[in-house]
Amino acid sequence: MSVVKINVLTVSAELRDELERRFAGRAGLVESADGFEGFELLRPVEGTERYLVYTRWRSEEDFQRWTESQAFQRGHAEAAKDAQGSEAGAGHGHGHGHGHGGPVAGGAELWSFEVVQSADPKVA
Repeated sequence: MSVVKINVLTVSAELRDELERRFAGRAGLVESADGFEGFELLRPVEGTERYLVYTRWRSEEDFQRWTESQAFQRGHAEAAKDAQGSEAGAGHGHGHGHGHGGPVAGGAELWSFEVVQSADPKVA
């Protein structure tokens, strides 16, 4: 049964472009991971400053292997480079904190779900 992981990132309006730029710079890192089924970065439209980073995995074990992989570490190291120059120990580029040179999210949560039902478009 597939699992869904949703990272919820609180990002102020002035830092949205920076968050999206950093994710675009990491494109391609997760796609080859064993058990990876999909990714979407969801921008808030109204009423919230929370971005949703949606990933779908074949299993919890596949997700855990990804978080322990070199590709995952590389992606977060690249984000940390963006954070250099900010306060010491500020964390990775989409983590806690403020400022273009540092982390762009003011808060983060990880939500986990199991897929109970799903539907795909019918093929004619």
